[in-house]
Amino acid sequence: MSKPTPEVYEQGKGMDAHNQAMREIRSRKEASYDPHEPTRVWLDEDNTPDGVKSSLTIILNTGGCRWARAGGCTMCGYVAESVDGGSVSHEALMDQIDICLAHESENADEPADLIKIYTSGSFLDEREVGAESRRAIADTFADRERIVVESLPDFVNREKIGDFTQHGLDTDIAIGLETATDRVRHDCVNKYFDFADFEDACAEAAAGDEAAGDDVAAGIKAYLLMKPPFLTESEAVEDMISSIERCADVAGCHTVSMNPCNVQRYTMVDDLYFEDGYRPPWLWSVAHVLEETADVDAIVVSDPVGHGSDRGPHNCQECDDNVQKAIKDFDLRQDPSVFEQVSCECELTWETVMERERSFNQPLMR
Repeated sequence: MSKPTPEVYEQGKGMDAHNQAMREIRSRKEASYDPHEPTRVWLDEDNTPDGVKSSLTIILNTGGCRWARAGGCTMCGYVAESVDGGSVSHEALMDQIDICLAHESENADEPADLIKIYTSGSFLDEREVGAESRRAIADTFADRERIVVESLPDFVNREKIGDFTQHGLDTDIAIGLETATDRVRHDCVNKYFDFADFEDACAEAAAGDEAAGDDVAAGIKAYLLMKPPFLTESEAVEDMISSIERCADVAGCHTVSMNPCNVQRYTMVDDLYFEDGYRPPWLWSVAHVLEETADVDAIVVSDPVGHGSDRGPHNCQECDDNVQKAIKDFDLRQDPSVFEQVSCECELTWETVMERERSFNQPLMR
């Protein structure tokens, strides 16, 4: 695993201080979870390099992200839903997969073409999902067209990708890059790796793609975080546009998913929110970024979780659903003209925030 330089630990500063604060916040969690049941499962549609596909999304309940257990990212509360004890057995993980397959059978007319598996950590980290479980899951979904699995860049290598591509599965590795700007990733998100590590993971995926042959593809899906803490609205928008452009220029990265930050329990963002120090991004910001990056050489999508709520990305509540529908429409069609169909008086307020908000007065309004 990549490690921060020794300087960040000096006198309790940098990541050391962030991690100490995050460990205290996470210690407030009291709930426990059944290792035989997945965290979530749902059916949807997703845009892929081969077009729009029906999808089955699975959030496996594992021992949780190892970085989160050290303290972790300022906005991520997913580790709070992980199993106590740090590990889940192969048998329990496969029980979770069986529950997800039963959900699909009961709620879909036919099996989904696309399988998306997340662990709120790293599926390719064998502390979370062992090699036996990884290969059994690859066998289970060998009859599907495409699979997406989540991982930090440290654990991405062509051999692990090969567990899936050998079955003829197009394989994407979803990496929570958050931003292409190292300083923002380190200081605002508290994530330890550099953009260069992401580029190395893309190179591994490209090598896996080459090894897989002409009929199977492997690549990277970059996940970016819209408006981490400590950035103004305009700074967050500027950083997202730049980050999407930089990701799209990296060979092997074919999709960029921009995730607007939402306020999750047991996080630094949650503490800031209750002290009036954080507002989730405006949906107008999400739409603006998608418009500005519509011509990059990658699929760019966004899924604003909790849209319209105070703790999620929102505008004025009157127009939130309409803007969210336009974003979903853009995800599937990649046509920025969809945003010409939505308008609201609150767009002027957003423009004022973009122009006048500074770090000392943010959030300028709730």
